[in-house]
Amino acid sequence: MLSSTLLLFAILHLPIALGASEFDWQKHKASTKLTWAPCYDGFECTRLQVPLDYTAPKNGTASIAVVRFRSTSPKSEYRGPLLFNPGGPGGSGVDAVVGAGPAFAAVFGPEFDIVGFDPRGVSYSTPAISFFKTDVERELLIPTVPNIVYPSLNASSNTLSQEWARWQLVGQLAVARDEGGYLQHMTTDNIARDMLQITEAFGYAKLQYWGISYGSVLGATFASLFPDKIGRLIIDGVEDMDGYYSGNTTFEMRDTDKAMQTFFDGCAAAGPADCAFHAPSASQISENLAALTSAIRDQPVPVITADSHGIVDFVVLRNAILNALFSPYDSFGVLAAGLAALAGGDAAPIYALNSVPTFECQYNASVLPFHSNNLESYLTIAGGDAAAVNESIPQLQQFYENATKVSNFADLLASTRVLYSGWKIHRAGRFQGPVGAKNTSFPLLIVGNTVDPATPLAGAVKAVQAFPRSALLTLNAVGHTSLTAPSLCLYGYFRQYFINGTLPQPGTVCSVDATLFAPSSGNATERRDLETERLLEAGRTIGAVVRRGASRRV
Repeated sequence: MLSSTLLLFAILHLPIALGASEFDWQKHKASTKLTWAPCYDGFECTRLQVPLDYTAPKNGTASIAVVRFRSTSPKSEYRGPLLFNPGGPGGSGVDAVVGAGPAFAAVFGPEFDIVGFDPRGVSYSTPAISFFKTDVERELLIPTVPNIVYPSLNASSNTLSQEWARWQLVGQLAVARDEGGYLQHMTTDNIARDMLQITEAFGYAKLQYWGISYGSVLGATFASLFPDKIGRLIIDGVEDMDGYYSGNTTFEMRDTDKAMQTFFDGCAAAGPADCAFHAPSASQISENLAALTSAIRDQPVPVITADSHGIVDFVVLRNAILNALFSPYDSFGVLAAGLAALAGGDAAPIYALNSVPTFECQYNASVLPFHSNNLESYLTIAGGDAAAVNESIPQLQQFYENATKVSNFADLLASTRVLYSGWKIHRAGRFQGPVGAKNTSFPLLIVGNTVDPATPLAGAVKAVQAFPRSALLTLNAVGHTSLTAPSLCLYGYFRQYFINGTLPQPGTVCSVDATLFAPSSGNATERRDLETERLLEAGRTIGAVVRRGASRRV
């Protein structure tokens, strides 16, 4: 959700501040020990060799790309590695930490090595998950359409059947090109085992971890498999574990419409100066948006920008709206301006939201400086984790119709089920739950937003029940995961948890240090000391880097 999170998307990375050209991962020999090399101007990189199949350790290996932003504390104060997963599945922890390493250290403290890793098969880790022979083949089957995270099952009368056929074809290609049967080993339980290998390679017996969105599945799976190996573990933006492992994401739509309502309510309250799509009431704004969406369905708008071109149609508009719900404190004002422009005939601002350069056969490393295989990564990991979905088109249509009773965005979000219906590679004996453990070596800290469009707070509540010694920390915020906006309160609890093991009291709720439709007047800015501003900026940086690396689309 994708998030991750978690829904029908593949994570499509946008450029990070430092490109892959600055470190050649393949020239660094993988080892069972952490053999660090300088990389990315201030970081250290290595490739850790792990078993491809943990039940048969001699039958091949995988190499995990690992980066660290090194602790600056003296040895007496050093507290070991803190691993981070940015979601997906398919998110690059390497890109996240390289993009925001100092910001992570500002939030958690200088005592830790901030560690990012690419899960097995993802990005710089090998063997790479891949079942397209060329980028052109991938593009022809799965076009890189700007703004598209999810296809809409309501776009036309035959969209669902077309999507079914597309994902059946992708699944068949995966089976045909699965040389040596390695794809079956690209599952969350094995990624959890890899995290333990990383931790032990640092010389530590217990994991310290923060995972968001799909990272909550990874963290909870680790805690279920290795309850005695937890040093500190935060899961944030918590997925419904039963839904994830069964391939049913309906639970995740429970609060999507609530998030949409905050746009209507906030825009009405903000006034025309701060919400360009303003109307006197929330209901009128909702009606105006429905009318605009209907008009765009009937008459899409062509767009040409400096570096791209395309069409804003019903699907692009729906995705632009949904995307804004994930990071509303940054996006609602921009979305409102885009909607107002679109109503006036200018589609460029909506098109620009999460757009990507037009695909070119000649790869341009200066525009996209990374190796991305995240479409395949998402499908392989999430599809391989889930129970097999052997449903016909009529059955999938019924699933979609049932989902429309949960959310008005079901046309986008229910498409995950169609994707899973094409995936046929499932390893016997893989972990599928139940998720939970009565006695973990240290309690988990479980974080949820009051209104999350992809991982409802109810998912965090269920996780607390699955791990009885854990603590729930609620963020009074709209958006996906705690990265939706900075929160001094939240960062304080994070640091106390990692440093002292302190858990928040039951019922603890933190607020965010941000507002929806922030007033344009400078008089509304609160004066803060420099250290506080630096911490808030660190939180904003982490959120921006992770979101930039997790633009979602299929």
